[in-house]
Amino acid sequence: MLKDKVAVVTGGSRGIGKAIALKLAEQGASVVVNYTSNSQAADEVVMAIQEMGCKALAVKADVSKADDIENLIKATEAELGKIQILVNNAGITRDGLLIRMKEEEWDDVLNINLKGVFLATKLIGKKMLKEKQGSIVNVTSVVGLMGNAGQANYAASKAGVIGFTKSVAKEFASRNINVNAVAPGFIQSDMTDKLSAEVIENYMQAIPLGRLGVANDVANLVSFLVSDHSNYITGQTIQVDGGMYI
Repeated sequence: MLKDKVAVVTGGSRGIGKAIALKLAEQGASVVVNYTSNSQAADEVVMAIQEMGCKALAVKADVSKADDIENLIKATEAELGKIQILVNNAGITRDGLLIRMKEEEWDDVLNINLKGVFLATKLIGKKMLKEKQGSIVNVTSVVGLMGNAGQANYAASKAGVIGFTKSVAKEFASRNINVNAVAPGFIQSDMTDKLSAEVIENYMQAIPLGRLGVANDVANLVSFLVSDHSNYITGQTIQVDGGMYI
């Protein structure tokens, strides 16, 4: 379904990003696994993709730095070819109550979660515009829709991604480029594994489906949004949250 397509997944070495990278490879795409620090984890994802018979490349890049994104593009084009798919997944948290939040904790989250989406979309999108084709998916969060105490920085960044997605979708539509966002809810991860059973139970009471999501729930939607099956969908934010934000 994605044969001969080249995809870049930022933050693709672990969690949701890893699941997305593997899912796109399952569909036949060549995948660039972007990472910031854990090269071993990125290499493991690359090896898993290569075992499927697809091409893959691990590229270290800080998405908040334009030069790093430019180097990622150069490495991708040299090894795999032109980029047709971009998944802006890289994100961090620096949680804390607003009154106690340090300025650098605000800046760090906004720089990666929002500025990173801006830079990658601008620089890779410029290439897509010339080719008059492409698909972009931005990973936001239900927290960007509903807010969350102790996550003012994270909520602001993810709400920003939603507005950014709608604006860019309008700008890029005339060049046959779809831009959408997915908003995961409570997804099982290394972080949730550290939570107590009581905390998880409290969260699940707020989820109509009564269970946590898994990374593949998000990856399945992303693979649909970058495929030909979603050609008439753009500017949307689709929740993957078990009904949490109904």
